[in-house]
Amino acid sequence: MTRQEIPVFKTREENVAYMNATLPIRESFDLIQRDLLIGGRVSSFYYVNGFTSEETMLKIMDALLKVKEEDMPEDIWKFANACIPYIGVDVMFDFDQILKSLLSGETCVFIDGYRACIVIDCRTYPARNVEEPDKDKSLRGSRDGFVETIVYNTAMMRRRIRHPALIMEMMEVGDSSRTDVALCYMGDRADKALLKNVRDKIQSIDTDDLRMNQQSLAECLFKRKWYNPFPKFKFTERPDTASACLLEGKVVILVDNSPSAMILPTSVFDMIEEANDYYFPTLTSVYLKISRTLINLMTIFLTPVFLLFMQNPNWLPKVFAFVAVKDTVNIPLIYQLLMLEVAIDGLRLAALNTPSMLSTPLSVIAGLVMGEFSVESGWFNAEVMLYMAFVAVANYTQPNFELGYALKFMRLALLILTALFNGWGFVMGCVLVVCSICFNKTLSGRSYLHVSLK
Repeated sequence: MTRQEIPVFKTREENVAYMNATLPIRESFDLIQRDLLIGGRVSSFYYVNGFTSEETMLKIMDALLKVKEEDMPEDIWKFANACIPYIGVDVMFDFDQILKSLLSGETCVFIDGYRACIVIDCRTYPARNVEEPDKDKSLRGSRDGFVETIVYNTAMMRRRIRHPALIMEMMEVGDSSRTDVALCYMGDRADKALLKNVRDKIQSIDTDDLRMNQQSLAECLFKRKWYNPFPKFKFTERPDTASACLLEGKVVILVDNSPSAMILPTSVFDMIEEANDYYFPTLTSVYLKISRTLINLMTIFLTPVFLLFMQNPNWLPKVFAFVAVKDTVNIPLIYQLLMLEVAIDGLRLAALNTPSMLSTPLSVIAGLVMGEFSVESGWFNAEVMLYMAFVAVANYTQPNFELGYALKFMRLALLILTALFNGWGFVMGCVLVVCSICFNKTLSGRSYLHVSLK
């Protein structure tokens, strides 16, 4: 992204005229300009109301108002270092960077006689408390989670990795939004080819904004094929998980205003990991991974296999004869399964949008009406309800939301192909699932089944 560089003018009046012509100072109430007399010279302060720490700014202004005319140095750097008792002070000579700093929350000061702008970083962002994320909980370990402020997120990882090799590169993406993006990696462990690929892709992004933050960045980095639903990135809201991935040699991408980290490279085995796998002993974590993998496979194949055997009762082994549908089938099984797939998503959306005080009544109503009454009315068979209930609960055994829907789409394809072409349709569906996983490429160009040995 190339931007036009406009140098700061010679006089304060010219600089103020340019700033007031560029910014809607009069129209926008939160953009503030204030003129003060510092060392006998007229100075103009620009800041965003709501981003500036008032207590810090009052102390800085108090110190500036005490500067005498004979104490004003000729060099602006000497003035910034000697007269401003604050750490976060910089001098800028380009209006593009000045405007970006101002709209990011920093205070910009133009002083008559200086052909530059003093930028004071005394901003404070509205932020929620650092607390454990609801989606990615852990039985052990820390109880903190990423928030929407990128500086807090980098600090939480820096707190865990006190090593000089930890590098966090700051970039910006979007012509209008100019969103801060942090590329985090261990300089002595990260794959240099992958790092260069990711850095070049971020720097070459040509977009007006990242309106949906991390998701918009992911779509700009990797133009996914719509027919393959498996996710290309792993996301986590836990700083301990992100720090562990950094120490494994992976690359972590943070986006301002997004309370999660994007982890690269990734594979299907990384997708099914969760925070508990890092805190339990090896034997326990391996058992949990195997159990999670088997349950995920069952979510894909349980209902299609059930449908296949119900369409071909003679294929069902005698030892499993009890799974056959005993009651009258009023609606074909495939329609029952598809309706319940949609109904489960409807209940999930209803629970998401239901106020917490009404969640318990909603659960009772859904359990009674969708469960017992729907079977007694003849709409659904009890066996179908049982297997779909297992599938609905099993989807929550893995933390990745996108992976859950990818498994759901594979299950739907298997169901439809099995209903249309019977046994051959089931075989075609299995081939489709295997090909979707094996031929899925991540941003690093590696196979989805790649296993890192680090």
